[in-house]
Amino acid sequence: MDCLFCSIIAKNIPSKIVYEDDQTLAFLDIQPLAAGHTVIVPKHHADRIAALPEEFAGPLGLTVRRVSDILHKSLAPEGFTIGINDGVGAHQGVGHLHIHVIPRWLADQGGNLHSIIKNPPTMSLDEVAKKLAASSSI
Repeated sequence: MDCLFCSIIAKNIPSKIVYEDDQTLAFLDIQPLAAGHTVIVPKHHADRIAALPEEFAGPLGLTVRRVSDILHKSLAPEGFTIGINDGVGAHQGVGHLHIHVIPRWLADQGGNLHSIIKNPPTMSLDEVAKKLAASSSI
């Protein structure tokens, strides 16, 4: 497998590790949007969140929480933007599921998640809800 993040996990490519446990690795982004911008990856290769086995989802979420705490204690940001670019339509840059934790400050001139996408739906909320309910297996 030729995966950048799998190579980082295997320590074949150096990184600045923020946190690591048996199932996850968190390291500083090499093209940070802010000081402390951290990338969190599951050690189990999955290209997208839907491909991640459920037993890895909980530990991944816990690592997001732990990394946020580390960044809060060390850099004292006023908030965080936490996000996943999931798939080619979301402009995912590396084909291994990863979560960005980006420290935020009021004066950073960035927007919130609602400022990223400008593609309002043409369907009503009821139509969308009906489609979702028809294909939901939960």
